[in-house]
Amino acid sequence: MVKNIASFITLTLTICFILSVSFSSDEAVDLSKYSTKGLDLNYTVRDNTNEDFSLLASNESFSPYLGKSFVGFKEALAFKESGGDYFSVNTFGYLGKYQFGKETLRMIGIKNSAKFLKNPKLQERAFIANAERNKWILRRDIKNFVGKRINGTIVTESGILAAAHLAGPGNVKKYLRSYGLDNFADGYGTTVHEYMKRFSGYDTSFVKPNKKAKAI
Repeated sequence: MVKNIASFITLTLTICFILSVSFSSDEAVDLSKYSTKGLDLNYTVRDNTNEDFSLLASNESFSPYLGKSFVGFKEALAFKESGGDYFSVNTFGYLGKYQFGKETLRMIGIKNSAKFLKNPKLQERAFIANAERNKWILRRDIKNFVGKRINGTIVTESGILAAAHLAGPGNVKKYLRSYGLDNFADGYGTTVHEYMKRFSGYDTSFVKPNKKAKAI
């Protein structure tokens, strides 16, 4: 019995020794296979240490890519108007990405609304022309009211231009000169004050006042 146990132990140790030898290797690892030589490792990560992330919660029109630039202004306005859809027509017949009325289109030189709806480049030119015309009409009000607070909102040039896009420059004049008492609302209930607040603080210096601005 003792002999059998001794034989079993010897056999077990022999097997373990053979296995350990077979799985061990003296071969050194060639680290050159894992070299980063020749690879472009010059990555750039934006520094966000000074970014005000509170804007995400406080400003519905905030864009982390376009910010408060003029492009950010017109794209935020377009999103509010139509969801950015060039081919949109609302229930009141307003057309395109920026929801133009036919009368406004005629004032900036566009007579064929069907062609206008199919032409994104023309729609972009129309937005610029209309903004330039509105800025000329409202030039004195911009000078007199920007920086003042009306209905709890600081008046800015971009807010004025956005409100003029919504309601027309005449209704914006009434709002400003009544200090917010005459607050026009469109067919969906959106007010001049809402646009003044929603689109405040954008850089609209790109827009130059032009009494005779035309899209074509």
